[in-house]
Amino acid sequence: MNHNELLDWLGLRLVKGVGSVTFAKLVRRFGSPGAALGAPVEQIMELPRMQREVAEAVSRRDWFDHPERQLERLERLGGRIVAMGDAEYPPLLANAFAPPPLLYVRGDLSGCHNGGVAIVGSRKASNYGLRKADELAADLAGAGVSVISGLAMGIDGAAHRAALRAGGHTVGVLGCGLDIAYPFSHRGLIAEMADRGAVISEFPLGMSPVPTNFPVRNRVIAGLCKAVIVVEAVMRSGALITARYAQDENRDVFAVPGLAGSASSAGCNDLIRRNVAQLVESAVDVLAPGAVRSSPKPMRPAAIEASVEDLPPQEREILSLLGPEPVHIDEIIRACNLNPQETAHFLMNLELHERVRELPGKRYELVQ
Repeated sequence: MNHNELLDWLGLRLVKGVGSVTFAKLVRRFGSPGAALGAPVEQIMELPRMQREVAEAVSRRDWFDHPERQLERLERLGGRIVAMGDAEYPPLLANAFAPPPLLYVRGDLSGCHNGGVAIVGSRKASNYGLRKADELAADLAGAGVSVISGLAMGIDGAAHRAALRAGGHTVGVLGCGLDIAYPFSHRGLIAEMADRGAVISEFPLGMSPVPTNFPVRNRVIAGLCKAVIVVEAVMRSGALITARYAQDENRDVFAVPGLAGSASSAGCNDLIRRNVAQLVESAVDVLAPGAVRSSPKPMRPAAIEASVEDLPPQEREILSLLGPEPVHIDEIIRACNLNPQETAHFLMNLELHERVRELPGKRYELVQ
C-alpha cells in the first residue's frame, strides 16, 4: 500500500460516524476508501441504513483529525498503521466479525500471527488471582504462545509481565489512542512491550480512555486469540464481556476456579457452572493436544439475521427503551440497571447488527 492509499484508509476511518461495519460497507460499494471519500452524498445514501449525517461527513471528509497529522505523530511515536489486507494483519482478527479496518501498532505482531491466548481478569485482583495469572502467562509464553491482554491493572498487567519475564511474546490492546499510557503507571510496561512484543489500538491518536471504548477493546482481544482464559472476575465485569465475545467468535473459553462464595471469583465459577468455560488449573490444560481448536471459525455473522427474540435479554430491553426520540446512554444505564461497560458492550453489539445507531453526545436511536 503506497502512502496516498494509506492516507485514504486512515482518512475514511477518521470520519465521524464511520466504524468498522460502515467502513466495510463503503469499501464494498465504492471499491476503495479513496473512492468513498468525496463521493456524492446521494450515492452514499444508497447504502442500506446509512445516516445522512454520516454520508455528508464522508462526502466532505469531515475528519476527527487530519490523516497526515496522525501519521506524522505516529511515526514520531515509533508506530505504524497495519491495514486489513496487509500481510502483517493478524489472520484470526481479520476473520472475526467486523474487524477493525486498521490498527495502530508499536512493536512486532508476528508472534500472534497464528493466534494467541488471552488472559483477562479483575483490575482489583487478589494475591491468588495474580499468582495464577503469572503462572499461566509464564508457562504459555515459555511454550511459544503469544499472551494477549488489555494492559489494565491487576490480572492483565501480571500476565503481560510474566510473559516478558519468560522471554515470550505478548500483545497489549489499548482502549485509547496509542499515544496515551493508560493506566499511567504502566508506561514502563508499555514501552517494554513495544520493544519485545506489541502494543496496539484501533483508536486514533489522542483518543481518551472513555468507558465505551473498552468493550471495543475487549472485542479485539477475543478476535486475536484462539482461546480466552478468565482468571478472576466478579459477576459483572469486563473480563466476562471478553468471554462473551470469545463465545460469539467460536473461541475456546477457560476459567480458573475460585473459592465457593468468593465474590472475586463468582464470574469464573459461573462460567464453569454453565459449561461456558472449561476449568483450567495450569497451562497444561490449555496446551494439551485438542484442548484448543486449531482453526476457530467465527459464528457472529449468522447472528446478524437473528430475530429480536434471539437476542440476549439485555439487548431486547435496550431496544424496548428506544423510540422515535434519541436516548442518552446514561438513561439506558439507569433504566436497565447495567454498569457503563456492560451497556456499551450491548449497544455496540446492537450497532454492529445495525439495530441501533449512535448519535453525537452518546445518544442512541433505533435503525428503521
